[in-house]
Amino acid sequence: MSYSFSTPWTSARSALSALRHDLPAQLSNYELIERCCLQRRPDKAAFAELVTRYQSYVERLLYHLAPDWSDRADLAQEVWIRVYRNLHKLQTVERFKSWLGRITTNLFYDELRKRKRHQSPLSLDAPKMLSDGEMEWEVASDAPNPVDTLMTQEFYAQLEQAISGLPEVFRTTIVLREIQGLSYEEIADITGTSLGTVKSRIARARHRLQKELDLYLKPET
Repeated sequence: MSYSFSTPWTSARSALSALRHDLPAQLSNYELIERCCLQRRPDKAAFAELVTRYQSYVERLLYHLAPDWSDRADLAQEVWIRVYRNLHKLQTVERFKSWLGRITTNLFYDELRKRKRHQSPLSLDAPKMLSDGEMEWEVASDAPNPVDTLMTQEFYAQLEQAISGLPEVFRTTIVLREIQGLSYEEIADITGTSLGTVKSRIARARHRLQKELDLYLKPET
């Protein structure tokens, strides 16, 4: 014979979930993802909130994977279409972010194969230019003075360019590790390579970046 019972905690949680039913913005990330996974096609309001919370993650990942592609916004949209169609297949809610990263990376690889690119992603002497002819880089700084600002801009410009100049396999791996903060195991899973290959690529990518940025990494500089 089986018995079912409820505790004050479960009752309170059920009541809270009921109150939050029409307020996706008030749900935690875990609850939001869990709600989106309940049906084959996610609740539209909940899914819209999910996109809002994780859009910047997708955009940053695509930016670093394909810095010289002009259609990254279209790729980001395609990422969310794939997520919408396949979210019900997600087995572990806690792994949503790495699953999202895998979808984004796989889409990047799909597009890369379609384009059959044979040249390097971005040559070191080919600056990223805007319509007005000026370079634009995202620079992190707390309260810089003009000199600090110039030095920071120069360093980050060189860093972005050095990352862009890496071969595709090295760039993808170093972005997933150093920028997205994924573990070696997660990177191996996403890229479909062995753990040893991931470690080798990261080591080689770091070595190349250190050589490119040696001038800026010296203490006296």
